[in-house]
Amino acid sequence: MGKKVLMKGNEAIGEAAILAGCRAYFCYPITPQTEVAEYLARRMPEVGGTFLQGESEVAVSYMLFGAGGAGVKVFTSSSSPGISLMAEGMSYIATAELPIVLINVMRNGPGLGGILPAQADYFQATKGAGHGDYHFIVLAPSSVQEAVDLIVKSFDMAEKYSNPVMLVADGMIGQMMEPVELPTFDEPPSPYVKGHEKWATTGAKGRERNLVKTLFLNPHEGQDHNVKLQTKYKEIEANEIAFEEIDTDGDLDVLLVSFGTMARVCKTAMESLKAEGVKVGMLRPISLWPFPLQRIRDLADKTKLVVSVELSMGQMVEDVERAVQGKTPVGFFGRAGGIVPTPDEVKDGILNLMKES
Repeated sequence: MGKKVLMKGNEAIGEAAILAGCRAYFCYPITPQTEVAEYLARRMPEVGGTFLQGESEVAVSYMLFGAGGAGVKVFTSSSSPGISLMAEGMSYIATAELPIVLINVMRNGPGLGGILPAQADYFQATKGAGHGDYHFIVLAPSSVQEAVDLIVKSFDMAEKYSNPVMLVADGMIGQMMEPVELPTFDEPPSPYVKGHEKWATTGAKGRERNLVKTLFLNPHEGQDHNVKLQTKYKEIEANEIAFEEIDTDGDLDVLLVSFGTMARVCKTAMESLKAEGVKVGMLRPISLWPFPLQRIRDLADKTKLVVSVELSMGQMVEDVERAVQGKTPVGFFGRAGGIVPTPDEVKDGILNLMKES
């Protein structure tokens, strides 16, 4: 085990990207993730990397496209409305199959909303923020340590699948301080994506040029490319579903499904529910896309009620319902506006849903 250090979430996220080999970071500041940019503005020059603040999030998305197309590991961070502004560029990046990594430190909305934590960007992240048939791999940490670990994993997954990877962490994870163990490597990871010479725009002297494009005017060529993307997405769904289960052995009165910070609140609420004689378990999705549909479907066979618990007005609950397929009732408990419910509020909400089901 390495030495643990106390770090703020946003700063740990920035350091994790550097340790993963990233030397290109482009951003536009927006609360509650601006400390990622502030940290990397200092650290990137120290490690020979590039830090650049764009004139807007739209500009940043095309900086990512350019750097990703050149084969370098590239990273950005933003928050809810900022991700919305990047949406056009993100569709292009996914279509061009560029292995970029980004994190959305979510704030509450819709609209400008406020700077307090929320999880209402679930649709935006998992259903495609931009136009067309595409998917990001979407991961959801529930602690600063897990955010660090998943940032490193994200660069590997982006490289493996030639696909963008997005982390979604609510503002609480970005702002809190926790002990973290930073990763170490026998050899420093390369700042370049493995195999980039075969496809990246690195100069064509002495060889055929590489072309990174998203324009397919021939409809058959466009369809073939879409089929290629869907084949890749099926491979990701087969290999990259990740989740944590807590107390799911045996028959259950209620199964909670929750992610990120809200899952941590649920863990405490579960102890109070057990004290009142409720048989309760939880499944915490770590990959929001691909979503653990089959595992939730299997657990639905042995529970009387499934409840999606979210910091939103109800978004993940639609995927939970899709998983359960009517096998058992599905309930929802959530808060919005940046309000994080207490464990007792969650407990009372679950008990009320059990009475209604």
